[in-house]
Amino acid sequence: MALTKNDIIASVHELGFTKKKSSEIIESLLEIIKSTLEKEEDVLISGFGKFCVKNKSKRRGRNPATGDDLILRERRVITFKCSGKLRNKINQNKSSLKRD
Repeated sequence: MALTKNDIIASVHELGFTKKKSSEIIESLLEIIKSTLEKEEDVLISGFGKFCVKNKSKRRGRNPATGDDLILRERRVITFKCSGKLRNKINQNKSSLKRD
């Protein structure tokens, strides 16, 4: 199950903020992140990770439905690299689940 924006707002609400104020806080945070990425600046959240805008050049592709070759246009994509702390936290419980 995915964590939704409403779930995040509800978690902030549980900290003692009103529902409206919780929504405003999360919306403001997301707008700050979006506007920063639009300016092609990185967003670094210590202990969590880094969002970066990368430029992808024009390249050859293929339509999977028809198999036709096509040229994919240049575009920008957002990438995320998690911090070492987050990676370690996620993987610390996985070591006990190793396959034989």
